[in-house]
Amino acid sequence: MIHFEGAQSFALPVAEVAAKLSDAAFLANCVPDVHISMATPDKAVGKVKPQLSFLTGSLTLDADVTAREVGKSVSYQIVSKVIGASSTVVTKLEFKEAEGGGTTVHWVGDLVAATGLLKMVPKGLMEGAAKKVIDDVWAAVTAKLAPK
Repeated sequence: MIHFEGAQSFALPVAEVAAKLSDAAFLANCVPDVHISMATPDKAVGKVKPQLSFLTGSLTLDADVTAREVGKSVSYQIVSKVIGASSTVVTKLEFKEAEGGGTTVHWVGDLVAATGLLKMVPKGLMEGAAKKVIDDVWAAVTAKLAPK
């Protein structure tokens, strides 16, 4: 339906970055303004106020690790629900040693299902809103992984 892809670089070793980003609880804590109700390495559930004019109320996020190859990759399924709409996103992160040290994370994400009111939102508006959320989460991840 809608495809996103990119890469992020970190100065930390692959093992450290992969361990953090393969942990659903760590990633849930990187979502701005989230109120987490459950967080384990394999599953996280929380609520967030969507910053989208076409959605009101609290958005429930449910993230599940669907595959994990320690130190190499992790896949997630993220289901979001709000009154009158839901979406399902599948994403995969792959971890590689960067040239000169550190880690490069190549990521892909696909919006595979949208129901209710989201089916009527124009694709360009959905893409723009999703890109903003993705950028905000990566900024939070970068801040949390910054060497101290």
